[in-house]
Amino acid sequence: MSHVIAAVSTGSQISAIGILRLSGSGCGQVAGQVFRAKNGRPLTEAPNRKLILGTLLDRQGRTLDQCMAVYTRGPHSYTGEDTAELQCHGSPMVLTLALEALFAQGVRQAGPGEFTRRALLNGRMDLTAAE
Repeated sequence: MSHVIAAVSTGSQISAIGILRLSGSGCGQVAGQVFRAKNGRPLTEAPNRKLILGTLLDRQGRTLDQCMAVYTRGPHSYTGEDTAELQCHGSPMVLTLALEALFAQGVRQAGPGEFTRRALLNGRMDLTAAE
């Protein structure tokens, strides 16, 4: 269950904000491969649950968007694992290219309900809440 997973958590329609969510051991380092903080520090050194301004990059390291990122250390996250969120503009193309950049780093596409399953297995919620 420690493999890093990622998914778009805001849907596939054009919207003001688009969020990519990652979970699993090492997700902060992986997110840091496609996110460059404006302050120059690695995402994994950011204070827990603090939004950081930066740039979202594609597979070739080109700028996709200006965005915010937040890194939450487990077990104090939704899944109970380390999690990262990249909050950018809600263009489906930006979200798709950012996901492709994450997949190029070895991240796996999250299956339906996989974030909730991890939360259940890590004791962050009970079966009634998961249903």
